[in-house]
Amino acid sequence: MHTQEQVLSTLRVEDTGVPIYVQLREQFLRAMGAGVLKPGDQMPTMRQVAVAFRIDLNTVRRAYDELERLGALSLVRGRGSFVAEPPAPLEGRARDEAADNLARQTLAQAAALGVEPGLLIERIAALAAAKEEVP
Repeated sequence: MHTQEQVLSTLRVEDTGVPIYVQLREQFLRAMGAGVLKPGDQMPTMRQVAVAFRIDLNTVRRAYDELERLGALSLVRGRGSFVAEPPAPLEGRARDEAADNLARQTLAQAAALGVEPGLLIERIAALAAAKEEVP
């Protein structure tokens, strides 16, 4: 199965109160983190995603625009959207500030979902350990 079709088959849009563009953005980021989408892979077109889920094209565009703003996607006019190469690792103070900001965002999101910080720490550690074990 082609990567674009694989990704589309794993996406879910649910009526949870979370905006659809946020659901799409987070699912694409998870697919990138899990290696389902690799740097250089072409993303499904915005139109493919909109048609597959019967959602407005502007909703999909907003998710893709946010992914581009985050540096996860490169939009190439006339060619499509591609998974971007990961940035070079940060060092020193910039690394610490980025980690602190990410931790604050993650803790805030966990609190909004009712997830205890201790459980979140355990799950992050387990996921990181599992990722290191994969060759």
